[in-house]
Amino acid sequence: MGIMDDFMCKKMMGSTENFHHSEVAEVFNHYPRHIRQKLMSLRQLVLETASETDDVNILEETLKWGEPSYVTKNGSTIRVGWNKSRPDQYAIYFHCKTKLIDTFKELYKDKFTFEGNRAIVFNVSEEIPVDELKHCISLSLTYHLRKNLPMLGA
Repeated sequence: MGIMDDFMCKKMMGSTENFHHSEVAEVFNHYPRHIRQKLMSLRQLVLETASETDDVNILEETLKWGEPSYVTKNGSTIRVGWNKSRPDQYAIYFHCKTKLIDTFKELYKDKFTFEGNRAIVFNVSEEIPVDELKHCISLSLTYHLRKNLPMLGA
């Protein structure tokens, strides 16, 4: 069963906190509780967005650079993470050699805080603009189909 099928089954049962890979679950379990909840919310947004996005048939949840990562055939890898040197921040990372962050900055410069050309950074006390973030996630999950379009077809 692929992660998308697995996710859909769990969604119907009301649980999205179960993991397909124990290594990913272990990484989430090592985060401080308040950060784990925030990163689990990002994870849920990625899984939900993938299930709602055309051209995303299989989403693989794995570890890259020791962080939970989400990979699809037609897209660019998405990672979520936290660094203890900035305890009140967490982030969603995108491949730095793509047009993704540049496009997100054009679309949502007033909605998000960006870190260079690789991440959207959140403060633990702020509310995430869900619809805008889901749009960014969707663009990343379908990046290879969009990369030649102006503004990624957004």
